[in-house]
Amino acid sequence: MNKVVELQELGQRDFKETWEYQEILFKGVLDTKIKNRREGANLETANYFLFVEHPHVYTLGKSGDISNLLLNEKQLVEKDATFYKINRGGDITYHGPGQIVGYPILDLDNFFTDIHKYLRFLEEMVILTLAEYGITGVRSDGETGVWLDVGTPFARKICAMGVRASRWVTMHGFAFNVNADLGYFDNIIPCGINDKAVTSLHVELGVEQLDIEEVKEKLLKHFILLFEAKLIRQQSNA
Repeated sequence: MNKVVELQELGQRDFKETWEYQEILFKGVLDTKIKNRREGANLETANYFLFVEHPHVYTLGKSGDISNLLLNEKQLVEKDATFYKINRGGDITYHGPGQIVGYPILDLDNFFTDIHKYLRFLEEMVILTLAEYGITGVRSDGETGVWLDVGTPFARKICAMGVRASRWVTMHGFAFNVNADLGYFDNIIPCGINDKAVTSLHVELGVEQLDIEEVKEKLLKHFILLFEAKLIRQQSNA
């Protein structure tokens, strides 16, 4: 089993371009697995973790409801935002500046073959990171992601998740609001849930802006411990 994970910092990058790049990496891992199975090869499969920040974009999962997007094409242009229907699970969400988006492309055969455990570990990574800032993040039954004050009238989501998996290879991932402009969430019914709000870490802490790189390092620390992974860093030119 190969537990080495290559970290790639993509900076700010268009959503569609990043999606296409994910697909290339995803297909490469799948192709190796298929070759191993068909030809009896014993090649190691690669694992990747992409960090990226997207310009304003709304994405709708394969089982999502387009009515949860509250903007028409003209309004999207006015908001300087784009929209894509994509092949992950979940409903509609927003990505934009001030948000940490993480795309782990992992062969779970290298770790554990349990998608539910995988999602719970991603949630735990964020929960442990929030705890370092004195914030209590929790799960909400039947609703993937990380929340605050679940079970109260003030329940709000701070991190959304949606993944795709094939032959135990994952793609897509999580979006953690750190310095996010929450006004953009007013243009959707986030994740199709209309009775809970959305928040950002900087709002919860009452500060103007947090050090994004510091938050990333905390996320990675917990990711490594939870997945028992070894991280290598590579600046991507993709």
